[in-house]
Amino acid sequence: MLTVVTGGAGFLGSHLVDTLIARGDEVVLVDNLSSGSLQNVDEALRSGRAAFVYLDVAQPLSEIRGPIVKAAGSNPIGQIFHLASPASPEAYGAHPWETLCVNAVGTMALVDLAIEQKARLIYASTSEIYGDPLVHPQPESYFGNVDPIGPRACYDEGKRFGEAALSVAVSRRGLDARIVRFFNCYGPRMSNADGRLIAALSEAVVANLPLPIHGDGLQTRSMTFVDDAIRLLLIVAGTPQSTLAPVNIGSDQEQTVLEIAQTFAQVAGVPFSVEHVPPRPGDPRRRRPDLTRARSLGYTPQTTLSKGLAKTLAWQRDSSGVYV
Repeated sequence: MLTVVTGGAGFLGSHLVDTLIARGDEVVLVDNLSSGSLQNVDEALRSGRAAFVYLDVAQPLSEIRGPIVKAAGSNPIGQIFHLASPASPEAYGAHPWETLCVNAVGTMALVDLAIEQKARLIYASTSEIYGDPLVHPQPESYFGNVDPIGPRACYDEGKRFGEAALSVAVSRRGLDARIVRFFNCYGPRMSNADGRLIAALSEAVVANLPLPIHGDGLQTRSMTFVDDAIRLLLIVAGTPQSTLAPVNIGSDQEQTVLEIAQTFAQVAGVPFSVEHVPPRPGDPRRRRPDLTRARSLGYTPQTTLSKGLAKTLAWQRDSSGVYV
């Protein structure tokens, strides 16, 4: 089967591409390299089973169809994973309009392409659609507590629009689709410049600086190692659904940011020295997925935070800490 992955040179996308190739798929990976890197997919491209298309998918179908279909050649497109989007506060804060466009215009164009190709479309949404939640843990049925004009709105509302676009296309246009909501993923290939928690801690260690903690550090996160995230993503992609039912992708091991930083320091072998920096605007206080739906599909998170951090740091040291 031929699979298209938008954002295929990014952190999550490149891990997905590797897993697809390992199971025998032919892959067309699409990326404009705004936050992805060809280093991430060097091995995939050398395998001969992946083709790279330099393309911004935040355009109408008439603009994206040609390059993608040409790269697919005679192979029918069986599924499309839409992972293209800035995902860190630094990235979408610097490019808010582009973030809205890729999740709105880009998603609608990929809906059109999927319908035209009779392909399944899997949309990568986010735990950010729950905003600063008033329900804890967050089940997929929770509608969220989001500020539509706040500092995170370009990402939160962009993803919420993408979900709405899929829901309408499923109910009115016969689209075969899936929605997943990622919670706080980390692992190898996350650039130190990413700005999210694990990347920021890694950057501080490389620079021999105290670990930066936004606010008081008592806000909670449920960190998800990339291998677990990709495993559940593929389970969801291959599972029949009679209705469009989003699935949380994450770990339900909830810890404070200070606790996560302390574990990071232990694994990295550095003193637990922190520097409190101003809190991010709109930063949620609590974040933990309800994994009832995921567990019903046979999923259980397998990677503890310590083990995931050890793998992440080992990769970082192998790449000399300069991977971008």
